[in-house]
Amino acid sequence: MPDQSLPEARTSEAARTVPPSSEPSSPEGLTRRRLLGTAGATGLVLGAAGAAGGYAAAPAQATPLSSIGAGKAMFHVKHQPGITQGLQARGHLIAFDLAAGAGRKEAAALLRRWSETARRLMAGEAAPHDDTDIARDAGPSSLTVTFGFGHSFFARTGLEKLRPVALDPLPDFSSDHLDKSRSNGDLWVQIGADDALVAFHALRAIQKDAGNAAKVRWQMNGFNRTPGATAHPMTARNLMGQVDGTRNPKPAESDFERRIFVPESGTKDPAWMANGSYAVVRRIRMLLDDWEKLSTGAQEQVIGRRKADGAPLTGGDETTEMDLEKTDAHGDLVVPLNAHARITRPDQNGGAAMLRRPFSFHDGIDPDGTPDAGLLFVCWQADPLRGFVTVQRKLDRGDALSAFVRHESSGLYAVPGGAAEGGYVGQALLEG
Repeated sequence: MPDQSLPEARTSEAARTVPPSSEPSSPEGLTRRRLLGTAGATGLVLGAAGAAGGYAAAPAQATPLSSIGAGKAMFHVKHQPGITQGLQARGHLIAFDLAAGAGRKEAAALLRRWSETARRLMAGEAAPHDDTDIARDAGPSSLTVTFGFGHSFFARTGLEKLRPVALDPLPDFSSDHLDKSRSNGDLWVQIGADDALVAFHALRAIQKDAGNAAKVRWQMNGFNRTPGATAHPMTARNLMGQVDGTRNPKPAESDFERRIFVPESGTKDPAWMANGSYAVVRRIRMLLDDWEKLSTGAQEQVIGRRKADGAPLTGGDETTEMDLEKTDAHGDLVVPLNAHARITRPDQNGGAAMLRRPFSFHDGIDPDGTPDAGLLFVCWQADPLRGFVTVQRKLDRGDALSAFVRHESSGLYAVPGGAAEGGYVGQALLEG
C-alpha cells in the first residue's frame, strides 16, 4: 500500500496558549471560558487520521474543540469536495445501481436532487425536504459529499460513447479476494464529516433522495482520528500502529494537478471529465492477528520505517529522504528490497503517484475471533492505469506487506469536476 501523505498541517490561532480566565469558578470548578482555554492550551488538532501502511494520513489545522462544527467546505468548486480536504473523523461510502427502467432522464433528475441536498447540508442547512433532524444541533462539521460514475452507468443510460477509456475494468491482482456484491456499482457517493451524526444525516438524506430511481448496491462505514486527539498536528497512525502517509503528493507541488486531476484540454478523456479525477475504492482487510505477532523490529523491516516516529530505517526524521543504497555492517540493505516504503516510492514506479484519502474500518469480530478491520482505501489520480494499477502491479511482485492484507472489494469511478453555480454534478455528461 503506497507510502505518501496529504497536505501539510495548517497552523491555527487555537494552538496558542489562552491566558487564565478571571471569571469566577462555577460550583463544578470549571467555567466554559476556562474549559475553552484549556482546550486551546493543549493544541487540539482537526482532521488527523489513520490509514494503512503507506496510505495517506492527513493532519489538519489545530482548533478549539468547540469550533469543530463550524468547519465548512464549499460545494460549487472547480474540483468536487472530498478530494483535497483533510481527512474527516467519520465517513460513509455507498454505491447505487439504477432501478430497472431508469435511464438517462432519471439519472439526471437524481444527480440534480443529490447535488442540491449536498449543497445545503455542506452549508449546515436542513435537507430540502423531509429532514430527519439528526444534525439539527450541529454545524457543517467539514461535511463533504462526492459523486462518481461506475463503468456500468454508461450502458444503463445509453452513454457508452462518452465512457472514458480510463474506466476499463481493473486487472486482477494476487491479493484480491473480491466480493462482487460489494464491488463496483452504477453510481458511487463518498460522505465525510468531523461529526458522526452529521455524516449519518447526509447518508440518510442521499439514500432517501434516491427514491425509485436507484437502489443501494453496497454501503461501508469508516473512521479516522477524532479532531483533538493529538497535542499537535502530525501524520497519523494506521490500524497497524505505523506512522503513515509521509510521501503523498501535496497540492503545493508543481505537478500535483497534472497527476491528480483531468486537464481541461489535451487529454484522451471526454470533455465532461475536465477538472475531474478517477477514484479507486478498495476494502482492504488487515490481518491484524498475524501482524501483531511480529516484533516491532520485524514490522519495521516490512514497512521500511521506524514505528516510533515514521522515520526511514536509514536515519533522520519522518521527512528525511530514504537512502535506498545504505547497507549495514554485514553489507545488507538497511531498507529491504521488499519493504513497502521502498516499493511504493514514485521514483521506483516511473513517477506514478496517487492521492490517498482513506477511512479505517472495523466491522466486528468473525466467529473465529478474527477482527474484521482494515482500510476503506480511496485514491485519486488523473489516470488509474498510471497511478493505482502501476503501483499495485509492483506490490504484487513482492511487497512484504502483502502477506498481512487482503483486498476484499473493489470499485473504479469517474468523478467529474465540481458543479457550477445553479448546476449539478455530471450535468455536462447527462445534458451534453
